[in-house]
Amino acid sequence: MSVYTLGIWLVKPGREDDFVQAWRGLASKTQEEFPGAKAVLMRDRDVPNRFISTGPWESLEQTERWRASAAFVQGYEAMREMLEHFEPHTLEEAATIG
Repeated sequence: MSVYTLGIWLVKPGREDDFVQAWRGLASKTQEEFPGAKAVLMRDRDVPNRFISTGPWESLEQTERWRASAAFVQGYEAMREMLEHFEPHTLEEAATIG
């Protein structure tokens, strides 16, 4: 089963650049703790302070280990004061093309 994490981040206006830098720090630490981890951060063109992050994982258990890891916990703490809202999701693949 393919598993993905998805985050919807609503950043306080004016903190967008700080958020991107902090997200990169979280992603870098994640790669140190979970070699081979991949993720992408996207910015909503219509709502410039809304970001979406997503990445594939090997298993549901791996996503649970990641969310409990120092990389995630400390990374999220570093971002929390610049956020209005954060919505984490765990998704499984339902269909694919290509």
